[in-house]
Amino acid sequence: MTLDEPKPALIPEFTVTDVERSIRFYIDILGFAVLYDRPEDRFAYLVRGRAHLMLEEPVGRSFHHATLDHPYGRGMHLQIEVDDVAPIWESAQSSGAPVVLPLEDRWYRRGDAEVGNRQFVTQDPDGYVLRFFESLGERPGAPRG
Repeated sequence: MTLDEPKPALIPEFTVTDVERSIRFYIDILGFAVLYDRPEDRFAYLVRGRAHLMLEEPVGRSFHHATLDHPYGRGMHLQIEVDDVAPIWESAQSSGAPVVLPLEDRWYRRGDAEVGNRQFVTQDPDGYVLRFFESLGERPGAPRG
């Protein structure tokens, strides 16, 4: 990914308590890379394949209208598609990252077919919930009814 390539239409920005700690977690454990950062603003823009994510430690202006309480991001989680989920799962396990859902193969109905995910769910240091998955493809679904 370069700065010249088009960015996704939706890029989450996480407020974090310690931007350096969060950057290390996303790089060392989950395999992201810093596309660019602004240390003076406590900000980093991360990428992993087609997944984009911004991290910001609140200094100066803030868009929050309520107190942030841990775990952050309650009520949502991010699904991140990768080519091979196993190395990320192994890295998360060996680092002691929280496991919300262990590695599994799961099939979901979509219309008259099923799509498969090999997936696991973890949390970052501020409690944001992240589901990493690789596609298992599609198969005919069970009849509805």
